[in-house]
Amino acid sequence: MKDRKALIIGIDYYKDINSLFGCINDAYSVKSVLDRHSDGTKNFDVDILVGSGPDNSITRKELKNKVEELFKDKNDIALFYFAGHGYIESTGGYLITSECVDGDDGFPTNELMQIANDSPANNKIIILDCCHSGVTGNSSPNEDKSILKEGITILTASSPNQFAKEENGSGVFTTLFVDAMNGSASNLVGDITPGSIYAHIDQSLGSWEQRPIFKTNVRSFTTLRKVQPPIILSELRELTSLFKGKGEEFQLDPSFEPESENPNKLNNEKFALLQKFNRINLVIPVGAPHMWHAAMQSKSCKLTVLGEHYWNLIKNERI
Repeated sequence: MKDRKALIIGIDYYKDINSLFGCINDAYSVKSVLDRHSDGTKNFDVDILVGSGPDNSITRKELKNKVEELFKDKNDIALFYFAGHGYIESTGGYLITSECVDGDDGFPTNELMQIANDSPANNKIIILDCCHSGVTGNSSPNEDKSILKEGITILTASSPNQFAKEENGSGVFTTLFVDAMNGSASNLVGDITPGSIYAHIDQSLGSWEQRPIFKTNVRSFTTLRKVQPPIILSELRELTSLFKGKGEEFQLDPSFEPESENPNKLNNEKFALLQKFNRINLVIPVGAPHMWHAAMQSKSCKLTVLGEHYWNLIKNERI
């Protein structure tokens, strides 16, 4: 789609400093989840650059030019992903390109932020899997203050003083990001947002591990990818038909169970839907361990807290 652009950078090759081994793989993994939604329809228009060797390296100037090209237009989303070496010193953070000798000859994250902040795109999303990436957006390395214009979202692998780790040939952060984009961070209508991605990554890493950093200044989260939801929307909307109020309990009896002595076809259809709601934590039985027991013992079922949330969304025509 022309209104959703993504620039993906992965650098393994470095001429004068230690080369890396998983950044190119990470870049292609990210490209694969950004290219298309899970149903195969087009999502982002992706441009990918990788630095794999002396004849295929990425320079600071080339990176800057590509970043400027990404953010120059009034797109709905302009997304930048970088995997490679990162560096921090008293003047700020840097994204290290293939020809760099010292860290401060890389592409300054302050310059990246200035280009993104000045962009006319509606949503500017910066995702960095490199060491010290959490400094991005800060006014200075020594101040815990960020300068983000409206529409900016930053998601980084680690805090300013941490290293970004690799496991099994891939960055830990990017592995979790791709997992989130493949559906682990989806809501019940199949939307994956920057906020849900961060929540997935944050919950997956312990207090002693690298800590992802999330900074944003947006009025509402944009959807980065659509995946197959665990329940179709027409069925989800039946939540308000079965439960007239949030605190209401739905009375069951043996006729709802299709294998009971006297099943009722209409009740069987409602019970099948209630069981779907139960499997996705929208409905729970009351006074019984399972929905089958609730029906056979003439108990009831009720909405969970998550169920009440989606009941509200449906009732207010938010979905």
